[in-house]
Amino acid sequence: MMAAPPAPLINFPKDHRYWATHPTITLIDQCSNVQQLKQIHARMLRLGLFFDPFSASKLLHSAALSHSPSLHYARDLFDQIPHPNLYSWNTLIRAYAASPYVTRSISMFVRLLHESVERPSKFTYPFVIKASAKLSDLRLGKAVQGMVIKEGLSSDLFVNNCLIHFYMECGCLDMALQVFWSMPKRDVVSWNSMINGLAQNEYPDEAVNFFRRMEEAGVIPNDVTMVGVLSACGKTGDAELGRWLHSYIENNGIGMGLILGNAVLDMYTKCSSMEQARLFFDNMVDKDIISWTTMIAGYARIGDFSAARQLFDSLPRKDIAAWNALISGYEQNGRPKEAIAVFHELQLSKAAKPDEVTLVSALSACSRLGAMELGGWIHVYTRKEVVRLNCYLVTALIDMYSKCGDLQKAREVFQSAEKRDVFVWSSMIAGLGMHGRGRDAVEMFQRMQEANVRPNSVTFTNLLSACSHSGLVEEGREFFHQMESVYKIPPGMEHYAAMVDILGRAGQLDDATEFIQKMPMSPGASVWGALLGACRLYKNVDLAEHAGSHLLNIEPDNHGAYVLLSNIYAESGKWDKVSDLRKRMRDAGLKKEAGCSSIEVEGTVHEFLVGDNTHPMSKKIYLKLEEMTSRLKSAGYVPNKSEVLQLVEEENMQEIALHLHSERLALAFGLLTLPPSQPIRIVKNLRVCQDCHSVVKLVSKLYDREIVLRDRYRFHHFIGGECSCMDFW
Repeated sequence: MMAAPPAPLINFPKDHRYWATHPTITLIDQCSNVQQLKQIHARMLRLGLFFDPFSASKLLHSAALSHSPSLHYARDLFDQIPHPNLYSWNTLIRAYAASPYVTRSISMFVRLLHESVERPSKFTYPFVIKASAKLSDLRLGKAVQGMVIKEGLSSDLFVNNCLIHFYMECGCLDMALQVFWSMPKRDVVSWNSMINGLAQNEYPDEAVNFFRRMEEAGVIPNDVTMVGVLSACGKTGDAELGRWLHSYIENNGIGMGLILGNAVLDMYTKCSSMEQARLFFDNMVDKDIISWTTMIAGYARIGDFSAARQLFDSLPRKDIAAWNALISGYEQNGRPKEAIAVFHELQLSKAAKPDEVTLVSALSACSRLGAMELGGWIHVYTRKEVVRLNCYLVTALIDMYSKCGDLQKAREVFQSAEKRDVFVWSSMIAGLGMHGRGRDAVEMFQRMQEANVRPNSVTFTNLLSACSHSGLVEEGREFFHQMESVYKIPPGMEHYAAMVDILGRAGQLDDATEFIQKMPMSPGASVWGALLGACRLYKNVDLAEHAGSHLLNIEPDNHGAYVLLSNIYAESGKWDKVSDLRKRMRDAGLKKEAGCSSIEVEGTVHEFLVGDNTHPMSKKIYLKLEEMTSRLKSAGYVPNKSEVLQLVEEENMQEIALHLHSERLALAFGLLTLPPSQPIRIVKNLRVCQDCHSVVKLVSKLYDREIVLRDRYRFHHFIGGECSCMDFW
């Protein structure tokens, strides 16, 4: 902080009009950079002009709020002013509120309260409220509102509009509504703040209703209004309303600028009206990268990757947003291999530099495939390129390492994170749970509480799942009951399904059935599916039929339900019912989802289907399988043929059917290609069957190999003939 120079001895006129027309002061508006301002500053000091509050505030305004501001210089200027006027205080508070240094805006406001003889005005509070909104500091904002009321400014239109925006940013819809309805006068900005706030806070229907009430109140909407309503419409997916809004814009002469045009385009794509979106896109006079990216993302969302790729290739200049649209489109539509291929293409082209969104999407694709080498490379890339690990990236890295089977690396990322939000904690709890470390997951949740991070719905889904995979029944019950009573989070269908899974896996089928009967909502497919899975585990045919019947009533095309029920019948020797189910599946045109297992070797992901012989090393793989089978039988292995779905009478054919499961092909390939010091990591799209589970346990002992197998539900770590799941999965 620079010391203020001594005030001049000369008395200057107090009329601000004198200073405003002084040649030196008029030069301030012509400055285009800080150096020029500093030259004028020096001249003002020599002439004594700087000691006039008006002249000083004009120089300060240009330093803080011009097109090329310098907040550091502006702060030095401010500290040199002997008696800054309220305009100078407001200027610096406003500049900090709009900058990355938002907290300094609040500290300047506190200084104003303590150091200035002037009180904050209706021009001060809006900037302080905007700073509070950026910080999402509810306590601070409420305190500022209290000061507003005390100062008699609670009826000021501009202040109230800022308060509405603040409460919406903090997710306090009730408080925003209270401010809105208490206003003696409302303008279009007031209505826009409500409409946009409701849309952004996932209340799209209410946002549309507010738009209608706005019309009834006789307030004329503008382009900002329509951007908010179109955003809400896109979230509801109401294409008919979207077309009406588009017509409304045209019929009411609302200027179709680029921002509004992109909002119309975004609405059509999110309503899956791609024909209308393409027609609008082709007729747009002005397009920017957002327009192109919106269309690419729209095609990707509906799975039309041919059109998405064609549009991407025709893009005049591909920035990272366009690449992200294609990569995330593939990843979110269950096509991780293609997502990674486009990511590699981006790397080779060097057309744009990957950003945080790119890396999160690529890491998510790695998670799906179990591609830890690429995921690890991305982690190294973030360090090399000094990419700031925000909570999104930390969450994605924890998820990637967890799902690729390296829980230790996931924990290292978690421990090194500078900031941990609810999603970072929830991801670590999920990772521990899927690896069968239920007690560690519970301990992690307790640490989360000590860190004062409030859990959300996802946290409890992960926590209950962790309890399920580790047989922690009482802990699961306690967490479920705490959700609403302690944390005010009403349990959703996924939480009820998790509780049924906890009880069912523990063999408490009667309790699970009673729990379902007492549900306050109609049980969904996930609930009946959890009960059906437990029935298979404990061979309860009657209850399985009951659960299966309910499940198929809700989802008649659920091939997994047919398969699970068929397995239960097969294990009970009820082959007539197996045949009946198979016939029903054929009649309905349903097929069992093909088993697919993948394994990463030297950065390349190799996929195997049941009975696959398309791999270049197929001959060697099948020879290895024969060797494995021979060694297994010598060790006393007997196939569990109840795992074969179809009624196959010949004993040798039943054995062959098991022999060709995809995870065994991947395992044989891993034994052939990976050195003994390296774990064999396999990812399977379905639940591993009991027979394959027994085989992998024995192989880990006979070949002295560490094998990590991830199936649809959890991880299995095989070492020395033992599995981490303790046969509880």
